[in-house]
Amino acid sequence: MDLKLGGKTALVTGSTAGIGLAITQSLAAEGAQVWINGRSQERIDGAIATIRQVQPEAQVQGVVADFGSAAGAEQVIGALPSVDILVNNVGIFEPKAFAEIPDEDWMRFFEVNVMSGVRLSRHYLKGMLEKNWGRIIFISSESAIQIPTEMVHYGMTKTAQIAIARGIAEGVAGTGVTVNSVLPGPTESEGVGGFVEDLARHQNKPKEQVEREFFEHARPSSLLKRFATVEEVAAMVTYVAGEASSATNGAALRVDGGVVRAIF
Repeated sequence: MDLKLGGKTALVTGSTAGIGLAITQSLAAEGAQVWINGRSQERIDGAIATIRQVQPEAQVQGVVADFGSAAGAEQVIGALPSVDILVNNVGIFEPKAFAEIPDEDWMRFFEVNVMSGVRLSRHYLKGMLEKNWGRIIFISSESAIQIPTEMVHYGMTKTAQIAIARGIAEGVAGTGVTVNSVLPGPTESEGVGGFVEDLARHQNKPKEQVEREFFEHARPSSLLKRFATVEEVAAMVTYVAGEASSATNGAALRVDGGVVRAIF
């Protein structure tokens, strides 16, 4: 399938590793000119090198920005005034009991996970509408629907992303711009992989056993019964970014391995 991404410019936030890097690689493979984002030039350079090992001709550049405040979005917009495809992927997570989450953590999670996408979408949407073509994609999570008790603040931000994506989509009805959210389930990303390795070390168990027990106890509804790969998530995002997905708008698309039991 030709997704017709040649000549399109894409920005993927938080894309030096994990799902973000996989999305960048996939978009670049389809011919898009892709901008990587990270908090340091060293991380960006490493990600670009990783992509070019496989795709020497990839059109890929980077922009350093930390989305812990509005200044991050301003830096990105200053370096890249317009894009055809915006993937709001940057996000943070941290297991913590609800009673132990202070106000500062709630605000920090909202700032990074939600407001980064709000600010960038607000800016880039105008140019997309002028061209009558664009894609805005929020990388949410199955945690938006099944709020994890160990990360209520994280789940809250993921639910907010779905609402924002749908609201923007309502406002661009009848245009060539689509706005969707993608909901990965438990995925073998850099952050999750490190989390599982830490658990295995602390519990003195093999990593494989910890993963198996995770799906037995923490996510028993999973049909996949393993962590998804970042490439599996990136495949959905790349399709949504392409021309062929033009009838998909305002949707919350699950790549959750069947963790969410709802059939709608």
